Amino acid sequence: MDFTDITSEQLHDTPDPHAAESSETVFDGAIWDVCRETFRMAGQENALTREFITHPGAVSIVALDERDRVLLINQYRHPVRLRMWEIPAGLLDISGEPALDAAQRELGEEADLRAEQWDTLVDFDNSPGSSAEANRIFLARGLSEVPAAQRFTREGEEAEIVAGFADLDDAVAAVLDGRLTSPAAALGVLAAHIARARDWSTLRAPDAPWSARPQHAG
Repeated sequence: MDFTDITSEQLHDTPDPHAAESSETVFDGAIWDVCRETFRMAGQENALTREFITHPGAVSIVALDERDRVLLINQYRHPVRLRMWEIPAGLLDISGEPALDAAQRELGEEADLRAEQWDTLVDFDNSPGSSAEANRIFLARGLSEVPAAQRFTREGEEAEIVAGFADLDDAVAAVLDGRLTSPAAALGVLAAHIARARDWSTLRAPDAPWSARPQHAG
């Protein structure tokens, strides 16, 4: 393989849709489905088959208090049989709902908090080889508590959520030590640490363009 120098201008993902020759839902799930599609790469005779999770997309929130402590929530995740320290997050499962509105809703529902200042921190595709999930992580600051009468009643896995604040540097150390492994939390914590070191100059507007958001989310 020949290697070339990659310029700064080339460091961006490029849309390259391959038309599906066939597409079918092979599993209709309670939360998301599994789709099987066949397609061809340029110049190849044989079609490829891929099965992947369809997904409406998601938002996550790095919420920092006035002491730059990061809000973490602890909840059970059945597929990995772990109680994980995570950041608040939720699906973009309301058609047409702006990502910022979803993030504000999720922060209130999962942590009983609201924020005065919102910025886009970082975007990522959670597992692009097996899922269509795109995730936007927001930075929320200027925190205050939601009045008791307006708080959301948590159910299911969320009913056992435990929330707290950790020093951002301690959270970074936990990520690097392999003690904090939630992908959104790990990426969000590291991105916030870098953004703070650069005096928040890397932050984008809360409504910054997000081309990776799944089209069917509205």
